[in-house]
This record gives sequence, C-alpha cells and structure tokens, in this order.
Amino acid sequence: MKVLLIEDEKTLAYEIEAFLKKAFYICDLAHNARKGLEMLGMNPYDFILLDLGLPDLDGLKVLQEAKKLNPDAAYIILTARGNIEDRIIGLDLGADDYLPKPFSLLELQSRMQAISRRKFNLNTQEITLGEFAIDLQKRIVSHSQREVELTRKEFDLLSYLLLHKNRVLTRMQLSEHIWGSFADDDYDSNYIDVHIKNIRKKLSAYGPVEWLETVRGVGYKIRKH
Repeated sequence: MKVLLIEDEKTLAYEIEAFLKKAFYICDLAHNARKGLEMLGMNPYDFILLDLGLPDLDGLKVLQEAKKLNPDAAYIILTARGNIEDRIIGLDLGADDYLPKPFSLLELQSRMQAISRRKFNLNTQEITLGEFAIDLQKRIVSHSQREVELTRKEFDLLSYLLLHKNRVLTRMQLSEHIWGSFADDDYDSNYIDVHIKNIRKKLSAYGPVEWLETVRGVGYKIRKH
C-alpha cells in the first residue's frame, strides 16, 4: 500500500519511513504542507499520516484540503498536541484515527492494519480464496496447509487485488500502488501482466484460480462471493 507522511520533524519522519518500508509499504515524505498537498494532487495514496504542527499551515486545514484531493485515503493524525478539541475537530473533519506523540511504531502499524480491516470489511487476517488461504499479516499463501512461494511483489499484487475484491483495477492503478512512482527505473508497462502470469502459474500447480480474472483491455480483478 502507498503512504504519504507529512511530518516536519525530519528525524521522526525518516524513522517512520524506514519502518514502513520494512513493513512492505511504499512511503513518500513531505516536510511541509505545501509539498504534501502538491504530492496529493499528483498521486493517489492509501494512507495519509499527518502531523498537525506543520511550519507553513495548520494541520487541520491541511486535512480539509487533503480530503478534497484524496477522499478515499485513510487519514491518521500524528501530533504532540494534547488538546482534546483538536482531536475532536480532526475526527469530525474525516480523520480515521489520532495517534499522540510520542508513539510506538508498532502501534502505528497496528492502527493502520485495523483501519484496513474496517475499510475493506475484513474480520480476520486470513482470507479464503477458492482452495487457497491468504494470511495478510504473515504474508503467506497456502493450499491445504502447504505454503505457495510468491515473491514480495507477487504477494503485494495479489493482496492488493484481494483488498479490492470484485472491483476491476487497471494496470495503472496496480502499478502506482505496488511500485510507487511510474518514473522508477524498474517499472515497465508489462510488469503487471508478467506478475499476474507468474502468480497464476504458481497457484495453478496447487489448485484452480478461476477467481483471478482478466478484464480485457482494462486490468484485473479478484472475484469473491
């Protein structure tokens, strides 16, 4: 998933960035409101982590503008402010959660996972697809308790499709959320097709994968009842 962190305290920002990347998130950084809103205007994100005490614009005003630019993202406010009024205003403006500083990075990850479960109506970390079980937290795909070996990007692609089950995702959407910037050196227009082909080949060795559908000329979707 793709995350935008808007935080002016650079040491903390780099610490969060490193932690999230290790946890398999794509993370972009902005150290002020202007840059953050600029990035929001150019890219879709799954999560926005927003500090309220920004140097150039109050974080609550940033939240209002950000919600207009990216209404589908999940928003977590990160702040040292202890004012309950700010917390209430932030939640009323559409923030999904509020994490006071200092906080544990593991708690941040746990909050993000909880929001994802609510957003995508998941009651458990393990999801069944046909004859396969996918554990999103442990990042394991199994069939009859036998693990199917997927690469990191293959699992990212499969899990992102799963989170948006029954919805067609274009190649561009998948590329943006799995690889990040289209300008990355390792991005190529047929990467998604190649990875889908590899996923199908690996899973088909264990069982049928008719739930992974190609929508001709558009992209892919997971069909789940």
